[in-house]
Amino acid sequence: MKRLVLATRNAHKIAELRAILVGAGLHNDLVGADTYPGVPDVKETGITFAENALLKARALAKATGLPAVADDSGLCVDALGGAPGIFSARWSGRHGDDRANLDLLLAQLADVDDPHRTAHFACAAALALPDGTERVVEGRLEGTLRHTPVGDGGFGYDPILQPLGDTRTCAQLTPEEKNAISHRGKAFRALAPVVRELLG
Repeated sequence: MKRLVLATRNAHKIAELRAILVGAGLHNDLVGADTYPGVPDVKETGITFAENALLKARALAKATGLPAVADDSGLCVDALGGAPGIFSARWSGRHGDDRANLDLLLAQLADVDDPHRTAHFACAAALALPDGTERVVEGRLEGTLRHTPVGDGGFGYDPILQPLGDTRTCAQLTPEEKNAISHRGKAFRALAPVVRELLG
């Protein structure tokens, strides 16, 4: 079984990606970057989700000598011209402070009426092989933004994004429900056949 390294140390994301990829029929040995503690973190210097995903996958494949998968994702708010976008995880100035990011975004949207609170989650998923072969696919989840966080599941901006056609936020969905419709689920399900094709 060929090992595939996921370019994240976030336990929530590792579990989510593993569930999505296994559900898509991929049975590789899937491990997180924390399996290789000597691998340095990669600065996300790209200006698109695809560029950042490729930067991370490329660096991890080079450092481990193994096929690597990375994603970059975020929330794109129409009323903010697509922001926070690639800066979603550090919107408040501190990387990964979900509560601070949520609070700042909600404050910025305080005067925006419901019809204009449209947004989508975007995800680019990249595969990089040690031989230099690379592929990128993308997925989106359209929705609207609540005025206050609702739900205890998920992470990031999940408690405020309500998917189109649903009355719940992403944080109120079960992991299986979320993976079935999420931007990350769509991107990684699209990546799974590419992994099978390239790794055999």
